Amino acid sequence: MSDSLTPYKLIILKMLDQVAVPLTGSQISDLILIHEYTDYFTLQRILAELEETGLMERREHSARPGSTLYQITDSGRSSLSYFADRIPASALEDIRIFLEERKIEIRETFSNVTDCFPTGDGSWLARCQVREPSSTLIELTLSVPSEEEARAICSHWQSKSQKLYAYVMKELL
Repeated sequence: MSDSLTPYKLIILKMLDQVAVPLTGSQISDLILIHEYTDYFTLQRILAELEETGLMERREHSARPGSTLYQITDSGRSSLSYFADRIPASALEDIRIFLEERKIEIRETFSNVTDCFPTGDGSWLARCQVREPSSTLIELTLSVPSEEEARAICSHWQSKSQKLYAYVMKELL
């Protein structure tokens, strides 16, 4: 890591290293753009370079189509350990404050997971979960006649999962 974008790459890696769950592209963008570390187009280039070099992984967020999740890799952690002293103290404080202020949002982004897929008989399954970092709190799989209905269930899960979980727990206990 020895180019003009290195400080920004390290800030992103440090941010990803500080959380137990992947972050969305918009969460990373928020920190970088709010503090005006760099512009949006440079940020996109940095994210692509971090992925291409294997320092982080990118995948689609199953609960939010069109949203991307980023997670640091072991190689990214190794590089971060060698170059962490290049991150300005002010940026470390910005990361700490940002993650503290958004810890609930970050946890909820990853904890609600959905997926829908066809079955062999022409119907569709909508699988919805609420996860903690080391366990699944609730998993619900519903069979419905169409892909449209399965996607509707998945899209509503994010806003309704907590209420449904509380209801199920109350009824079963």
